[in-house]
Amino acid sequence: MPLDLNHFRKKLEEEREKLERQLSLIAKRNPENPKDWEPTQPKLNPQVSDLTEMADVFEKFETQVITGVALEAQLNEVQDAIGRIENGTYGLCERDQKPISLERLEANPAAKTCIEHSK
Repeated sequence: MPLDLNHFRKKLEEEREKLERQLSLIAKRNPENPKDWEPTQPKLNPQVSDLTEMADVFEKFETQVITGVALEAQLNEVQDAIGRIENGTYGLCERDQKPISLERLEANPAAKTCIEHSK
């Protein structure tokens, strides 16, 4: 049964929009490289003398950076999958070029490999 590429393109585009919305809450696009997202700097109050409060701000920023890196990686995988649809290689394992199961693609539309090669 041939893959319904429109179905998977729609799923991937919806996922891309969701990831971009999530990223926009904690990061902004790099104007020099729109594919790159930079964490939004925390607003620091130079009058704060409480070290605990400053530590909380930096801990929150560190969490934002870690979350942003993970979201950006997912976004890149989704964009790569959309590119594979466009170039005709979507649904083929990158390792052996055999078809990826429909069940795997439904579970993870951005999958690059079959289950066998996913490890």
